[in-house]
Amino acid sequence: MRRPGAILFDCDGVLIDSEPMGCEALAQAVTAAGHPMTRAQATAAFSGHAAADSRAHMARLGLDAAAVFAESDRLLFQMFDQAIPHVPGIEAVLDGFAVPMAVCSNSSARRLDLSIRRTPLAARFGAHIYSADDVAAPKPAPDMALFAAARLGVAPAHAVFVDDNTHGIRCAVAAGCLAVGFIGPSDHRPGHADVLRAAGAAHVVHGMAEFHALLTRLSLSQAA
Repeated sequence: MRRPGAILFDCDGVLIDSEPMGCEALAQAVTAAGHPMTRAQATAAFSGHAAADSRAHMARLGLDAAAVFAESDRLLFQMFDQAIPHVPGIEAVLDGFAVPMAVCSNSSARRLDLSIRRTPLAARFGAHIYSADDVAAPKPAPDMALFAAARLGVAPAHAVFVDDNTHGIRCAVAAGCLAVGFIGPSDHRPGHADVLRAAGAAHVVHGMAEFHALLTRLSLSQAA
C-alpha cells in the first residue's frame, strides 16, 4: 500500500483496555440470568461481535437478551466509573503520526459515550468516533471502514485498520484497507495471532510498541 493516509482504530482492546471488563460484565449478567458463564466463555461468545449478534446468541440460550444486556451495561458502566484503562503505549501512536484518525467500533453509541469519549484520547479523534449505530451493517461487513474513510476524505486503500478481533479484520479486508491484527497485553486467547492472520490480517502486532514500529516502517518505506 502507499504511505498510510489514515488510521482506523477499533476501540475495546485497541484504544482502551476494556475487553476484559466487558466480558466479565457479560459473564456476570448471563450467570445471573440462570446460565452459568465464565469470562473466558463470554470472551469466546461475544468478543468483537455487534450487539445484534450477541442478542441472537443469548436468544439461542433461551435468555431475555434485553434484560441481560441491561444488567451487563449496568455492571460495565459501574466499572467505567471506577477506571477506563488505556492500552499501554496508545498515546505515543496517536501523537506520533500526523494523519487523520477515526474510531470504528461495533459498540453502541451510548457505550462509546460512557467509555472512549470520557477519556483524553477522544480529543485526538474529534468528531470521528463511529459506532455500529452509524452504519447499516456492523463489522464484519465493510460498511464501518468505508464510512470512516469517506468521512476522513481518504481512499480505503490508503487506510490502516487495526482491530483485535476477526470481525474487524474481515471488515478491513472487504473494504480494501490494510488490516492489522492487534494483540494487547490483556489478550490471552490461545493462537489468536493465527486466527487474525487466517481472517486476512496482513500484519499482526503484539502491543502498541510493535504497532508504532510497523507504522513507522510503512511511512519510511514510502518516503524513501
